Amino acid sequence: MSDIIQLLPDHVANQIAAGEVVQRPASIVKELLENAIDAEATKIELIIRDAGKNLIQVVDDGKGMSETDARMAFERHATSKIRGTEDIFKIATKGFRGEALASIAAVSQVELRTKQKDASIGTNIYIEGGVFQFQDPIQTTEGSNFLVKNLFYNVSARRKFLKNNNIEFRHVIDEFQRIALAHEGLEFSLFHDDEAVFRLRKGSQMQRIVDVFGRKLQPQLIPIKEDIIWCKLHGFVAKPEGAKKSRGEQFFFVNGRYFRSPYFSKAVQEAFEGLLQPGYVPTFFLYLELDPGKIDVNIHPQKTEVKFEDEHLIFALLRSTIKRSLGIYNVSPSLDFDRDPDLDEMMNKPLPSKSNSGSGVIKMPEIIVDKDYNPFLEEKNVVLPEEIQNLTEMYHQNISAEPSKINLFEDEDFDEDLMRLPNGYWLFNKGDMTLMLDLGRMHRLVISESESNKSTRKINTNSHALLFSLEYHMNEIEKNKYKSIKKYLPELGFDMKIAHESVLRIDALPEGLKETQAMKFLENLFEILDYKTEEEFMQFYQNQWNKMQSKSRFDFIYKKDAEQLIKDFTALGFPEFLPDGKRCFYEVPFNDFKNKF
Repeated sequence: MSDIIQLLPDHVANQIAAGEVVQRPASIVKELLENAIDAEATKIELIIRDAGKNLIQVVDDGKGMSETDARMAFERHATSKIRGTEDIFKIATKGFRGEALASIAAVSQVELRTKQKDASIGTNIYIEGGVFQFQDPIQTTEGSNFLVKNLFYNVSARRKFLKNNNIEFRHVIDEFQRIALAHEGLEFSLFHDDEAVFRLRKGSQMQRIVDVFGRKLQPQLIPIKEDIIWCKLHGFVAKPEGAKKSRGEQFFFVNGRYFRSPYFSKAVQEAFEGLLQPGYVPTFFLYLELDPGKIDVNIHPQKTEVKFEDEHLIFALLRSTIKRSLGIYNVSPSLDFDRDPDLDEMMNKPLPSKSNSGSGVIKMPEIIVDKDYNPFLEEKNVVLPEEIQNLTEMYHQNISAEPSKINLFEDEDFDEDLMRLPNGYWLFNKGDMTLMLDLGRMHRLVISESESNKSTRKINTNSHALLFSLEYHMNEIEKNKYKSIKKYLPELGFDMKIAHESVLRIDALPEGLKETQAMKFLENLFEILDYKTEEEFMQFYQNQWNKMQSKSRFDFIYKKDAEQLIKDFTALGFPEFLPDGKRCFYEVPFNDFKNKF
């Protein structure tokens, strides 16, 4: 029987191994930016085309590479970061495995131009599909310039599984933000299709967070700082009003490296216990500094998971430090029902006194109550007998008067089939079932169905001027998004313009949009990174408008209007879910309630 096991060619092995390191354009962005930081760069530029599918270019002013190092860098397991096994357990650099450049070169066309500080001439290398093509001397600036072109051009199955440009570019931005937030002392720039998305100057941590996420976040940030022997913790958490339903703005860093940790996220969540609405998560930017020997970053190819030697102590440190900072800034609950009984014991302990007399014992204040006090015995409050007689006559005169025509509670409010609940929902008897209705969601479905039956959609174009202009502080992403959609906004009823660098001044809003809703509405419009057509933008705008109008309209509604809406909803077949999967109603389990009695 012939042998069947064979050694794979290098280029095939490299393509297989690349699957672990290079999953999408964002993976390459992460590796190249980290290499630039390890090269001691002070200024880094990231240039992207077609969301990274056609070009990813990273230019840095680091120490560069020699002619030999430039060629060796693309060999598998070739690295300058470690020398032996013991180095893995005290890693201070971003990269260390020596796999990234070989994996990237295996699935793309890579060109490198690099030059060392004291060298008179640089090196230009070109590799295609993992196969070395040429290496020539070149005149270039100090540092390195990596160009990665046509990602997955030779692995068509991998390329077709890439998502659309919006999603891929969102992942690129995520990686860029994580690295930029961890290195506020470096300058970073991001360009996408020749448009500047970020220009980040070096500065403080607060300045970097504000530059990335916008000035509207700055007033909400609370500083966190704790310095103990074995660990340093610093950073910021946002006040409860800055919490979100998504986990977008939650960042952990250890020794300048971003990582994910559901366990530590739980510690932050517990610190905000009693301060957040159900379903909301806090926003935070937390930085840990530990001895590299106390952590292990070599447990995942993407290096986003970190194992800690003392994770239970770090958990307690996070929770207690954040709780203390929230208390200092008066955002903790005003009543503490979980009072520690040890505090009462401490109140009676003597404190050190500067004088020789007295022990300095703190005692609880005494409250003196006059139990014999009666306010009705005072002369000014005594009611004379003749006054009582006059009141009695007035009562007999009016008792025969006709009852008031005004009825604060309409009879229909006590209809057996439909009843309003204090929380804004409604109870409705439908056959043998009792349903709890969300009229806002039902209205959205009725409106969207009626609009789908029309050939043209009618969008509100009227506007109302504001007495005082509103200011919306934009980050770099929102600024570029505003430039792409501002031509549509005047015809929709908006009057706004950029007042100065990153502030959008709003002078008029569409009729029906409240001032309190304006900021959230704009955030939703800026949420989409790219509207390919005007029709796509108008569709998203209409959906957001209907959603917001439904929410505000049904804060209060007359019962007859609610009944009409239920009739229209019934005509649609009484669907249980919206297209996005949210429920329009729930069945109330009254049979379960009966069992409790």
